[in-house]
Amino acid sequence: MGRKWENIKRTKGKLDSARSSVYVRLSREIMVAARQGGGDPGGNFRLRQAIDQAKVSGVPKDIIARAIRKGTGEETSETLDEVTYEGYGPSGVAIVIEAMTDNRNRTAADIRSAFTKAGGNMGESGCVGWMFRRVGLVVVPNEDGKYSEEDLLLLAADAGAADLRTEEGDIVIECPPEALEAVTGALDAAKVTVSSAEVSLVPDNTVMIEDRDVAKKLVKLMDTLDDLGDVQNVTANFDLPEALMEELAHA
Repeated sequence: MGRKWENIKRTKGKLDSARSSVYVRLSREIMVAARQGGGDPGGNFRLRQAIDQAKVSGVPKDIIARAIRKGTGEETSETLDEVTYEGYGPSGVAIVIEAMTDNRNRTAADIRSAFTKAGGNMGESGCVGWMFRRVGLVVVPNEDGKYSEEDLLLLAADAGAADLRTEEGDIVIECPPEALEAVTGALDAAKVTVSSAEVSLVPDNTVMIEDRDVAKKLVKLMDTLDDLGDVQNVTANFDLPEALMEELAHA
């Protein structure tokens, strides 16, 4: 539950109400990208994608510039480690949490507490990670039917894309992580509008949760994990019926 979770958050108003949290997360991504690949977005694809995402999310230019300076060491900042945590939610649902933290003990304790309160448990590294794969996802808004799926597939496939599908008015192109830059570059050259392009975790298989109480606990757990200051992304392998998803999104 990746893009669907974003839709639930958007419906619940979380993305707007937690604007400062969004700024922090994107700033951290920019810092780490700049630290690993340098402060020039022209030669650092991860940094370029992070900056683009920050701009779309309304992050002010001065915050973006400061995050780059911190990443390159021009300004002092905390040392952030990228850490992945794994665990089981209610009904054994697999959940992976990607975090950036300057204190692993604090982050692990916060995540373990969230699992415990939800009736789940945090597991060892690798306990559920094998159920997910890391892929590049490029989202092309197409509610007006401007783009042909066949044309986009041919264009993206030539650049290394592996799959294409339509989700809620968007065309979602999937590719190997190493092909993400080439795919976005091909779309940009063809003047195709891209709303997001990132490397994400995707479950190989999903579990449909139809029990309302279990679904409610899972959404609350995802919410709690997502609200933790050190957490960047939360991905799970469950799905919900459309009606139940709508109900919980508006709860």
